[in-house]
Amino acid sequence: MADWVTQAPYGVRFEWGLAGAMALGPSSSCLVVVDVLSFTTSVSVAVEAGTRVYPYAWQDRSAADFARRHRAELAAHDREDATAAPWSLSPAGLRRAPFTERLVLPSPNGSSICAAAAASGATVIAACLRNAGAVGSYLTESGHGKPDRPVTVIAAGERWPDGGLRPSLEDLLGAGAVISALSGMLSPEARAARACFAGIPDTAAAITACASGQELIARGFADDVAIAVETATSPIVPVLTSGAFAAAPAAPAAPA
Repeated sequence: MADWVTQAPYGVRFEWGLAGAMALGPSSSCLVVVDVLSFTTSVSVAVEAGTRVYPYAWQDRSAADFARRHRAELAAHDREDATAAPWSLSPAGLRRAPFTERLVLPSPNGSSICAAAAASGATVIAACLRNAGAVGSYLTESGHGKPDRPVTVIAAGERWPDGGLRPSLEDLLGAGAVISALSGMLSPEARAARACFAGIPDTAAAITACASGQELIARGFADDVAIAVETATSPIVPVLTSGAFAAAPAAPAAPA
């Protein structure tokens, strides 16, 4: 693929959605997926509790089969349906739910991107506002962010009713937070995302008031938004390993 598409030769890159992840994944040493409301925030909460989280494209019969094969619980299709399962995309619900060692957590955006990105050969990390600083430090200490080990930060975005990508403020700011914590030569796209994050004086207020935040609040999930806008509260770096997100060990030494 042409260098102008992959944002080469920059060490820190930024793109949107599944198509962006598929385009830049093969040329990246690491893909950092950001879905603040709510997949990657939910992953951070679950992995903190010791749960291995398996991403899956969407909730259907094949998801149930996938969960059985991995001896994992399957999250509910809708966070409003507590009768289906105590686990869902609700971070607040995950904190209340009983512990499970393995959880399949489907979603049409962040989870779908992570599941597909695993095939790119890049390391896949789940990031949100809660762990943006920890993710940036981990990658910098591991030697990522250089032209020969580029990091691409993917803002998952939302979906319009016709299935098209709706770029979302919360994921732009979450990606900007991760990029702000990274060291390396930033592409113009990455610099723009970082500038957006730096230019918002109150990130929590902006996300709470934005379209996605207001949607969840109107549906009765203000607690999920409150958890999603926590900033620098988690040291956990969830890395996709053998098909599931688990906490990264200490960062390996950067190559000499």
